[in-house]
Amino acid sequence: MSPVRGVVRKIDHLGRIVIPVEIRRVFGIVPGDELDIALSPDGEGISVTKVESTCVFCKGTDTLVDFQGKLVCAVCRKGVSATMPVSG
Repeated sequence: MSPVRGVVRKIDHLGRIVIPVEIRRVFGIVPGDELDIALSPDGEGISVTKVESTCVFCKGTDTLVDFQGKLVCAVCRKGVSATMPVSG
């Protein structure tokens, strides 16, 4: 089985690559966003992950906590918990 390939880009003389607009749109990557660039676990590739630093609901930046891989602020946590049905 051959590896999956995406768009091929050349690295410029400063070590930069351009991420195609189609990929930026899918992942919501805009100028100024931070990307985490790391070696894959097997050391054979590179992974690029968008770094989220705002609340997934309101885009706020205060009192963020991780909830199942997403950041949520205190105000939104209260709002979500207030709308959750009581089980039982």
